[in-house]
Amino acid sequence: MVSVDDVARLAAALPGVEEGTSYGHRAWLVGGRRFAWLRPFSKADVRRFGDRPVPAGPVLALAVEDLGEKQAVLAEHPATFLDIPHLDGHPVVLVRLDAVGPEELAEALEDAWLATAPAPLARGHRADGSGHRSGA
Repeated sequence: MVSVDDVARLAAALPGVEEGTSYGHRAWLVGGRRFAWLRPFSKADVRRFGDRPVPAGPVLALAVEDLGEKQAVLAEHPATFLDIPHLDGHPVVLVRLDAVGPEELAEALEDAWLATAPAPLARGHRADGSGHRSGA
């Protein structure tokens, strides 16, 4: 389990990251584009869960490279990553902070950063040996 403060610390460690807001909630941006943001469930989201339990605790939205990567991440990490109808067709996954571990979160944040960062910044990060691509 990780906290929002853990998210902020891990995101801030990536190059060029700024903290801001998105729809009134904390967000992390690189090159002016958000790659991670807190994404509480709306009343409509909650209704769409039907009889299934609504995940408790904070949920983080993360950008992914494309819809293929989204499907791979969701298949590989069904206990921690999820999707909702509102995000259909968007290269974004949700992460349950009450279920994800710190290493898994750090890797997913870096992947989201790499999917969003300006190409020169991402290339520089990969060139210094700290970047990777793993599908979260």
